[in-house]
Amino acid sequence: MKIRTVEYAGTVAQANGPVPGDLPQVAFSGRSNVGKSSLINTLLRRTRSKVARVSATPGKTQALNFYRVNDHFFLLDLPGFGYAKVPKSMRDQWKGLIEGYMRRPVDLRGVVHLVDSRRNPSDQDLQMLDFLAQLGTPTLVVLTKVDKLKRSERKKAFAKAADRLGVDPEQLLPFSSKTGEGREVLLAALDELLGSDGHPVEDGDDTVGDVDLDVGGPPEEYTA
Repeated sequence: MKIRTVEYAGTVAQANGPVPGDLPQVAFSGRSNVGKSSLINTLLRRTRSKVARVSATPGKTQALNFYRVNDHFFLLDLPGFGYAKVPKSMRDQWKGLIEGYMRRPVDLRGVVHLVDSRRNPSDQDLQMLDFLAQLGTPTLVVLTKVDKLKRSERKKAFAKAADRLGVDPEQLLPFSSKTGEGREVLLAALDELLGSDGHPVEDGDDTVGDVDLDVGGPPEEYTA
């Protein structure tokens, strides 16, 4: 998949809120501070003028943010979860928003769930994957921040995460927003999730300059 165009399409703050279009969707989920915003910006090659805003305060994303990619699918940025400094009432509200939305009859093709490669997957990670399994939603698991692991630590970290999540280590996709490792593999995986409706572009260069796109962004109170 080549990234040609990216634009902010809208924000949904309630589970039953209107969706900004009928394109197929791929959602990105993960704990707060897992590096989700950085991954999205790297994936979409928006590292200077950012699409998903990175905040020094984890847990700031409070809604579902939609980005229209190539005019053919929505990348859906879900609120981060599990940040201890956020009041429990707010965490429960976000949980209800995510689960309520995913139960709707929307064209959600799959979920990319992020886990910090340096941390043991949490109970919340397991709960999220179990919830997606109950819904029958195709799910990719990406281990972020792999550049922070020494070579000797990497295999051990992957084996530990795989054991905790109950998957084969080869099913875990490594990703680094710093080096770009895993970007092409993840884009290819998105092609698989989207199928022909994703209209992948096979040829050409996807290094679209930031000045060529005016993506806007979600309201400040809804960004991470």
